[in-house]
Amino acid sequence: MRIFGLLAWAGAAMAAPAHAVVTGSSTIGFATESSVEIAADPARIYALLTTPGRWWSDAHSYSGDSANMTVDARAGGCFCETIPSRAGAPGSIEHARVIYAVPGQRLRFSGAFGPLQTEGGAGTLDFAIAPAGKGARVTMTYVVGGYLRMGADKMASLVDQVLGEQLAGLKKAAESPQ
Repeated sequence: MRIFGLLAWAGAAMAAPAHAVVTGSSTIGFATESSVEIAADPARIYALLTTPGRWWSDAHSYSGDSANMTVDARAGGCFCETIPSRAGAPGSIEHARVIYAVPGQRLRFSGAFGPLQTEGGAGTLDFAIAPAGKGARVTMTYVVGGYLRMGADKMASLVDQVLGEQLAGLKKAAESPQ
């Protein structure tokens, strides 16, 4: 059952941005890196990073609607999602905690995303924004370590695909008319 959940999490992934790679992988952890040039101002890109409902895939949310996701972009802030409930009060999930935030330059989270959350691992997701060409280059890295029952090395490429889809969504949103 667990493998089907992981495959469903990765199944809707699009082709990753032009530069995407698993930079390291072992049984105890992995690292991925993706980068993309975006024809938008760094401040606009950063603002979008803090509003994941505009670029995160609905298929990779717990509620099925990324509009339920929010980011409180300050150290200690939450990358959270509200989960509507028919039984009364809504539920919620913390995807990650903000650990570094510099508007227009960098946003870093500490958290285990998706199916990694039920494992004994920790992850750091970093978005670095640097001026480039007619806009900015966004480099996204995700480093995960710890005990993952399926094996971190087996999960690395799936996680890389899913995160690549999110970066492609950020590019699309940033380059779309406001």
